[in-house]
Amino acid sequence: MRILLVEDDSQLLMQLDQLLQQAGFSVDLADDGEKAQYLLKEYTYDAVVLDLGIPKVDGISVLKFARENDIKTPVCILTARDTWEQKVLGLDAGADDYLTKPFHHQELLARVNALIRRSSGHASSELTCGPIQLHLTQQKVKIDDQELELTAYEYKVLEYLMLNRDKVISKTELTEHIYDQDFDLDSNVIEVFVGRLRKKIDPTNTLKPIETLRGRGYRLFSPA
Repeated sequence: MRILLVEDDSQLLMQLDQLLQQAGFSVDLADDGEKAQYLLKEYTYDAVVLDLGIPKVDGISVLKFARENDIKTPVCILTARDTWEQKVLGLDAGADDYLTKPFHHQELLARVNALIRRSSGHASSELTCGPIQLHLTQQKVKIDDQELELTAYEYKVLEYLMLNRDKVISKTELTEHIYDQDFDLDSNVIEVFVGRLRKKIDPTNTLKPIETLRGRGYRLFSPA
């Protein structure tokens, strides 16, 4: 999952960047509103963590910009402004959640995970697809209740496919959502990860839950 983190406090920006990366997210950073607007227009994100008191363009204006440009990415506002009027202003501008500084890091992670889950139409943190079970919070995968060992990027690929089950996901889309903005989108590494995933989740090649659609991408579906 790919996150845009917008915060002008350099120390907090680095702390949250490290927190999110340790939790398995790919993170793009912006320390002012102009950069945030540029990144939102150029790249696709699974969630945005947005401070309101940022320079050049304030957070509310960034949020309005996103919604006016039909960018539907879920947004969690971070702010030291804890009055109810500010909360209403942020929610009316299109925010999906609101977290007041100071906050516990684990609460931020829980809220970001919940935003991503809900935006994909999932109420629970545990996703299932046939014998495959994926727990978003614990980042664990089981096949028939047996825990599976995956690399970080194998997990990210499976997680994105599970969140978008039965949808056709192009290689480019998959790459954009598991890597940061500097990654080479022409790389064939996604094919390698998908190949490894197939061998790990379906070693006997009987279920075949990941379908390749030539020229279109991949689709995860529940085996019959």
